[in-house]
Amino acid sequence: MQDSGVDLRFASPGIQSPPERLTSNPWLVWTRPNPNARLRLFCFPYAGGGAGIYRQWPNKLQTDLEIVGIELPGRGSRIREQPLNQLGPLIELAAQAMVPYLDRPYAFFGHSMGSLMSFEMARYLRRHQPHGLQPSHLFVAGRCAPQCETEKLLVHTLSDEELLNEIRRLNGTRPEILANPELMTLVLPLLRADFAVWETYVYKHDERLACPISAYGGLRDPDTTRTQIAAWGEQTSASFRIAMFPGDHFFIHADERLMLQTLARELREVINRNQ
Repeated sequence: MQDSGVDLRFASPGIQSPPERLTSNPWLVWTRPNPNARLRLFCFPYAGGGAGIYRQWPNKLQTDLEIVGIELPGRGSRIREQPLNQLGPLIELAAQAMVPYLDRPYAFFGHSMGSLMSFEMARYLRRHQPHGLQPSHLFVAGRCAPQCETEKLLVHTLSDEELLNEIRRLNGTRPEILANPELMTLVLPLLRADFAVWETYVYKHDERLACPISAYGGLRDPDTTRTQIAAWGEQTSASFRIAMFPGDHFFIHADERLMLQTLARELREVINRNQ
């Protein structure tokens, strides 16, 4: 089982109001629009999460970067929408929203379910955009390479109690949230839909991506090994890097400072490479 975590920040106070051209797109969240950015980083959330996961990143990464969070239906400003439970429609709809903003060098970052989304988004754009448009770099975190999938525990089919136990095991949600029945009534359908997205996913072999890939993992992740993280290298014909961090599946939070230092160094290389 790969994914969990709940982002309950349905509103994000303190976020600057971007221009109307940006706010009219519900799929994309600009915490801090940056018209002078030399690279646009699209960030895909883990299961149960939303664009709010990345809302502080503009304060912690380089200033010539623009962070764009992907907001899926059923969370954040889209809390009243029905969440989607299949990857194909998610990718197609998100791509339609993103394409107008691929007007400068861009990269993808995804954690867990977001890694799968970012990978399949890169493949989708290669198939459907002129000249096989691809990101300058793909950053994946907290998930085994898609070709390494083993037999899956179908978490989205579990009872509520079993689903909660699985979430507790992954240590991605605060205990006070899990103990709030009203909150969990809202959250469990979202989590089921998100788990179904990756649990029903079937990997199809295709040509390797032409963009470099960097894969990040947690040394104490109970479900993903270093070998499975390293297997992402098989998905690119360009360069590949792997970085392992001390934490568990949610090292993206527990080891945020160290991970963002690593990410910033690699993003600087991407920006310089695009000059």
